[in-house]
Amino acid sequence: MPPFEEYVDEIRPLWESHWLSNWGSIEKRFIAQLNEYLGCPEIALYDHGHSAIEAVMESLELTGEVITTPFTFASTTHAIVRRGLTPVFADVKADDFTIDPASVERCITPRTSAILAVHVYGNLCDDDALREIADKHGLKLLYDAAHAFGVEKDGVSAACLGDASMFSFHATKAFHTIEGGAACIHVKDWTPEQNHDFRVMLDQKMNFGTTGKQVYGYVGPNNKMNEFEAAMGICNLRHLDEYIDRRRVAAERYWERLGDVAGINLCRPKPNTKHNFVYMPAIFDQDVFGASRDQVQAALLEDNISCAKYFYPLTNDLDCYKGKPGFDPADTPVAMRAASGALSLPLSSYLTTEDVDRVCDVVLSCARR
Repeated sequence: MPPFEEYVDEIRPLWESHWLSNWGSIEKRFIAQLNEYLGCPEIALYDHGHSAIEAVMESLELTGEVITTPFTFASTTHAIVRRGLTPVFADVKADDFTIDPASVERCITPRTSAILAVHVYGNLCDDDALREIADKHGLKLLYDAAHAFGVEKDGVSAACLGDASMFSFHATKAFHTIEGGAACIHVKDWTPEQNHDFRVMLDQKMNFGTTGKQVYGYVGPNNKMNEFEAAMGICNLRHLDEYIDRRRVAAERYWERLGDVAGINLCRPKPNTKHNFVYMPAIFDQDVFGASRDQVQAALLEDNISCAKYFYPLTNDLDCYKGKPGFDPADTPVAMRAASGALSLPLSSYLTTEDVDRVCDVVLSCARR
């Protein structure tokens, strides 16, 4: 959270303008700041990241099948299904849990129209390999970048990967606007004018399909960001480097304490990557560590330390999809193993090294039980 008075100063003008939504001056300023920070000229802001994913898939007029990962939050799969598309699940890589390009290629059929990959825990997908596959088969390449705001590889922002990248600005993320999201548009082989026109269409569709004063050219929902959320985004963007640096200090302490412990995979950032340290995933191998993920979680909760099984269950194992064709976690064994051992340890910009030590002490005590 930004300093209280700083946020109040940002929203104070609203009591004079009474302009609370529909692209007010605060949201316009926020978009301009995001354009510069992310290096992407075409950004549409949404009420949620999920809305951005659905809107982009709908407006690209995708059909048939979309290859995706089951090692993600329910929103990714739900967005595909809610658009009347069929998710086809590729497996993930064991080192960083992002979608495995080799598995993606095996999943392609004549009905495939797109790949919707997910940057997991701030770890970027293998964009070069996925782009080669997408180009080879004439597919759109989309990214659920909910975990990847502020992440760069070789100086290139996650926002600029694929044909479109969708962010979540939910309060649990490294960068947030309370609730909110964004779609960053940069479709390959489109001209800047075409990308601009597509982004304008997204803006129109999120405002009930309005294309002019009392003119409705599209059938659209209400998915707009409001001025209060945009103001929070402006404040948090101002402090983002500071927030990430504090998260980095906490992450390094975790790696120091737990990084060499047999049976715990902490999944560190790869070289040439500017990370955001959004989560501290720990994958527990019960046979090696001596305690299961569930036992570690129970011990932490006993000490009043909150943590989550993230991601668990796999989205191809959610209750709402049980028994449906193609929804079988056994088809993605690497993801299934990761989900069975995944625990997201506490990590935030408020966490001190003493807090991290307290978590690590409990975790290490489980191995001796």
